[in-house]
Order: sequence, then C-alpha cells, then structure tokens
Amino acid sequence: QMQVAESGGDLVQAGGSLKLSCTASGFTLDDYAISWWRQAPGKAREAVACISGADGSTYFKDSVKDRFTISRDDAKSLVSLQMNSLNAEDSAVYYCAASRPFISCRRPPTLYEYQTWGQGTQVTVSS
Repeated sequence: QMQVAESGGDLVQAGGSLKLSCTASGFTLDDYAISWWRQAPGKAREAVACISGADGSTYFKDSVKDRFTISRDDAKSLVSLQMNSLNAEDSAVYYCAASRPFISCRRPPTLYEYQTWGQGTQVTVSS
C-alpha cells in the first residue's frame, strides 16, 4: 500500500529556514512524482513544488521559486523541501502527495494526478 508521511513542520521567525521531509513507503520513487502542497485557513490547497521520478522535471510556484528547493533521495525513499527566507504568507499546513505513475512536473500539478496524501505538517512563520 502506497503511503507518504510529512515531517519537519515548526514555528519559525520571518526570514528563517525550514526543511520538510516526505517519506514514502510501499512503493519506489522512480516512476512517480512527489509534490508539496499547502493550505492556509480559509484558502484552497495549492501546489508549491513538485519533482518527477519519471523525467526528473521540477516545478515551483512563482512565489517560492527563488526561495524553495526540492530534492529526492531514492535510496531513502525521501523527498525534501528546503524553504528559505520564509514569510508570514508561507504559513500553512504542508502536505506531500504521490502521483499516479509517470507524471511529469513540467507543468503545475493538479489534484486529480495525486492519489496518495500525507496527513500534513504545520508551518507557522511569525513576523
């Protein structure tokens, strides 16, 4: 059974950094994309970043493009999201999700492409 689990959420000051981890189990990352999403209170869930095992492509939401990086360690079944220069608008529950097979990240992720979701981890940025 495919599962993913997030960790690393915390309270951080504006301008600080945080690294989130997504650990996969029940499948190998090779043929799947892993994406990070976030949802703030009263707002829709939005895709933040994505990395594809199928073609190596990545995607970043414009507002995080120069601040966030995504990486994967297939041997550890781990995908990390490094977040730098955090601001209050980054505060949200962050989710990682695994895609259906052979999904690319050359375009923004869509909810229907992602079938396996974690429980979320809270990121709070204090200003």
